[in-house]
Amino acid sequence: MMIIGKTILVILVGLAGGLAVGSGFVAFITVLDIIPRLAQMIKGFDYIPWFQRALVVGVVTFTWIDLRGITFKLPQMVTFILGLFHGVFVGMFAAALTEVVNVLPILAKRLNMANAILFLLMAMVFGKVVGSLLHWLIYVPK
Repeated sequence: MMIIGKTILVILVGLAGGLAVGSGFVAFITVLDIIPRLAQMIKGFDYIPWFQRALVVGVVTFTWIDLRGITFKLPQMVTFILGLFHGVFVGMFAAALTEVVNVLPILAKRLNMANAILFLLMAMVFGKVVGSLLHWLIYVPK
C-alpha cells in the first residue's frame, strides 16, 4: 500500500511540474509573440501556420523521445554538427529574447554605458563563448 501511495505522489508531482513548465512555455511563446516576430523577420507571414505546427510537433516528438529514454548512436562528426546548430539556435533565441524585452538598452542606461552598447554586447558574447568552452573542455568529466 505504501508503494502505491509513493507512486501516485510521484505521478502527481511529475504531472504538476510538466503542467507548470508547459504553461510557462506557452505563456512565453504567446506573450512575446515569438512566432509572428519570426515571420516578420523573414518576411514569411504566409508560413505562420507551418511555424506553429513545427513548434508543436517538435515539442511533442522530443518530449516523447525523452520520456521513452530513446538514445541515438550517431557518429561524432554528426553529433558535433547537431550540437553546433543547437548552440546557434539557443544563442539566437536568447538574442531575440533580449531584443524583444529590450534588456540591452535598459542595462546600458543603468550602467551609464549608453555610448558603449557595442562593447557591452561583445563582452556578453565573448563571456558566453569563453564560459561554454571552459565548461565543455575542462569541467565536463570524460
